[in-house]
Amino acid sequence: MPRPRQALLTRGRIVEAALALIDADGLDALSTRRLAAALGVRGPSLYNHFATKEEILDAVADSVTATVDVSGFGRHDWPEALRHWARSYRAALAAHPHVVPYLARGPGRRPAALTMADAVYGALVRAGWPPARATHVGAALRYFVAGSALGSFARGFVEDPSLYAAHPHLHQAHRLAGHQRSVDEGAFTLGLEALLHGLVAEYAATVAPRQPVTGPG
Repeated sequence: MPRPRQALLTRGRIVEAALALIDADGLDALSTRRLAAALGVRGPSLYNHFATKEEILDAVADSVTATVDVSGFGRHDWPEALRHWARSYRAALAAHPHVVPYLARGPGRRPAALTMADAVYGALVRAGWPPARATHVGAALRYFVAGSALGSFARGFVEDPSLYAAHPHLHQAHRLAGHQRSVDEGAFTLGLEALLHGLVAEYAATVAPRQPVTGPG
């Protein structure tokens, strides 16, 4: 039989094309009309795979979350596991910053997002954090990671020395954009380590004393 002239439309192709549109032009740029055109199909064809645009966005968001590495929660103690997860989470979001506002709404019904939340929360509870406090810890890290991926602090300053002439403490601000990666990654690392340091201190003061004492062996 002759080969089809066009690849079959699949959920995976739709999600990939939708993510490419969002990456290029932002969340507001995604419409079923533009998506269908990008895929070379008619609009109604999309609804054989997704009932609504919201379902497409959910699948796109979950495809990003699915790239986050949560394996550290089975291999490391909770502070190192959080560190490993937070770095992987930020890398996934920073690669697709236009998706972050949608992801920030929470996991909803998305499978990968629920799996990630379960991994983080479960590891913290197993370590002895009270359930309510484990929720706070996971949420605090999520807020921090999402915020760091939304934009660049360094790129917020333009490369025009004259703009900062009236601000004596900003006389080097025009250089920040040229050092974007080191500035933004350095700030993320500093914030992450400060958060973890504070959490380890709280754990030592409030959680560890309540842990059961086990005998030898």
